[in-house]
Amino acid sequence: MQKAMSPPAMPADEDAVTLTISPEKVCFIIIKAREFDAKEEANESDPGSNPSDDKEAAVLEDREDDPVVEELTSLINSLSEDEQIDLIALAWLGRDDYSASDWTDVREEAARAHNERTASYLLGMPMLGDFLEEGLSMLGYSCEEFEIERL
Repeated sequence: MQKAMSPPAMPADEDAVTLTISPEKVCFIIIKAREFDAKEEANESDPGSNPSDDKEAAVLEDREDDPVVEELTSLINSLSEDEQIDLIALAWLGRDDYSASDWTDVREEAARAHNERTASYLLGMPMLGDFLEEGLSMLGYSCEEFEIERL
């Protein structure tokens, strides 16, 4: 559940970028992406033990029916095409492929590359949460203004 939403943080300078996707949505995706990034490869195909016996370590294992993956995939797939394009462009910006002044070009390239596999593409990107956060930061946005309840 999310707490009351404050207005989107606006970049400090007047020439800054206005995103199609709300920074709050990106911040929520960052939280979920970090949960996903913390996963390890599953050690056993069927542990057969009870969660209290294995100290619930299975929640840190990457499994096909992972609820975090399902939630992220569903969320990304529910975004508009423009929001998905912004998300990809933010990830590219955040992984130091471009600078903030290249935003228009980055977004145009992301639009040309856009297809129906945005969620799987982004989830296949190691450190997605860090890239998105850095991309937002480069454009003058911050997740600190948003009180998103960590589930």
